[in-house]
Amino acid sequence: MAELLPGAPVAERLTQDLKARSDALRQRGVVPTLAIIRVGRDPGGLAYEKGAASRCAKCGIDLRRIPLDDASSLPEVIRAVNDDPAIHGCLLLRPLADKAAEEAAGRLLSPDKDVDGMTPGSLAGLLTGRGGFAPCTAQACLELLDYYEVPLAGRRAVVVGRSLVVGQPAALLLQRRNATVTVCHTGTRDIPALSREADIVIAAAGRPGLITVDFLRPGQTVLDVGVHPGPDGTLCGDVAPEAAGLDLALTPVPGGVGSVTSAVLCKHTVQAAEKTL
Repeated sequence: MAELLPGAPVAERLTQDLKARSDALRQRGVVPTLAIIRVGRDPGGLAYEKGAASRCAKCGIDLRRIPLDDASSLPEVIRAVNDDPAIHGCLLLRPLADKAAEEAAGRLLSPDKDVDGMTPGSLAGLLTGRGGFAPCTAQACLELLDYYEVPLAGRRAVVVGRSLVVGQPAALLLQRRNATVTVCHTGTRDIPALSREADIVIAAAGRPGLITVDFLRPGQTVLDVGVHPGPDGTLCGDVAPEAAGLDLALTPVPGGVGSVTSAVLCKHTVQAAEKTL
């Protein structure tokens, strides 16, 4: 049977550290503050905003919610956030129905306040190692691996999925820690064979149940980033349920990578506030 790697203890350790750092900032006159911009009332966005608000409160971070009916005023709002020294981090809930507006917002938002790694400047900083925040879900994968003391240097890792939100940033973060990384996608031949060779597998394809037992072998560490509504209404991931019967380490869905993401959002916000001193 698989050893489960829950995210709750990872998030709790981060929260305790961030609360202490937030208290220290407040003593120096800096109140860590995050702005969340939400366009419309997407249920997923509302749920994430609620979870982020709860985590911010535990971490000692002030939260400013900026709800918008549509994206028409988004450029003006982004500029106001950039110009407000009291706001240290900004999260635009994505995806937006208006893709052009989403891309324009990414070009406008200051990389210094882009705590979810959506701007071209942030991604360039991640690529070069010269600053910039990683997307929170990608960073959450590294936080989990570190918490559970999974060795990275010299290990082989396979990332299934090449999105700019998870797949490619996660691959860059792993490479920075001296892992040897293969990124698999729809054009990759024989993904199961490549995946079986890896010590670490990050499933971030966005396809429920894609990673079957044919992709895996005993002894691996498998991080399941996917979150999808299943046929019975329960949530499922990119990794098929049958994988839980293998002798490997596996993050659950729900309660795995996703539960660490909001804590990473808070971590980036505190780091952004600390840089202002």
